[in-house]
Amino acid sequence: MRRKRVLPLAALLLCTPALAGTAPAVAAPRTAPAGPLRILLTNDDGYNAPGIRKAFERLTAAGHDVTIVAPLTNQSGTGTKMLSGPSITVKHPEPKVWAVDGTPGDSVAFGLAEVFAGDAPDLVVSGTNFGPNVAGLATHSGTVGGAVAALEHGVPAIALSTGGVTAPDPVTTVNAMGPTLDFAVKLIDRLRTRARSGPLLPKGVGLNVNHPVVGADGKGTAAGVAATFQDPQTLLEPDFTDAGDGTWKVTVKVDLRPAAKGGDIEAVAADRIAVSPMNPNWNTGPVDQAVTAALIAGLRP
Repeated sequence: MRRKRVLPLAALLLCTPALAGTAPAVAAPRTAPAGPLRILLTNDDGYNAPGIRKAFERLTAAGHDVTIVAPLTNQSGTGTKMLSGPSITVKHPEPKVWAVDGTPGDSVAFGLAEVFAGDAPDLVVSGTNFGPNVAGLATHSGTVGGAVAALEHGVPAIALSTGGVTAPDPVTTVNAMGPTLDFAVKLIDRLRTRARSGPLLPKGVGLNVNHPVVGADGKGTAAGVAATFQDPQTLLEPDFTDAGDGTWKVTVKVDLRPAAKGGDIEAVAADRIAVSPMNPNWNTGPVDQAVTAALIAGLRP
């Protein structure tokens, strides 16, 4: 049965108190359950995109209780944008699937406030999506933005992206989503095992995972797993051309500079899976990087 809801902005403000004039409430880290997790799955390509559907199938097959709460349409590049209108329309086209006519951040806000009302999920997974979210791309990524929205409310989150620094053909990338999700299942299992009676991740820390496309068909195995940081370069540079009539034509060029040693670009370019710590106010440091290294020590693709 198909259902559609129009959610007033005020309802979402309950989940985003900062916009209502008070400081956002950040929940204490939840103790990880010993068994399968309750996962809110979102993305920025849209609720019916291949990556999120494959993620739903793979995470469900691994035994987790997965609910899709994702944008109705493609929202790539929207970053952390949230609540840009007085209301949003939400559709419920099938069981375990909610389609939010807004950004990934709107989707996560709705999911936490309504779908998981009063009982937050154990984990938010954002992706997997087409293309890398490394370096400056991560700052503007809707995939990362969905994970950040979860972290702002104290819910552990992982952003998943599939792609190398250069863009392979879409079919190859879809193939590579299989290895991406196989690794995601292993990573989540590792987090549960290490958590024991504690939280899945340290308070306020999420993981930005970038899986390379390996092999001509995209089905190859990554060369390894690396604890990385966000390379400081921007990657994309706009080029503006004056049309002479008051309008400007914009093209975007890839400006790839030498990769920072230990950064996410270096890892993905070497066919390794980049796992970078992140938090909702963008601050990471040696302590967070050491935590990540410990989490993935010995983990294989």
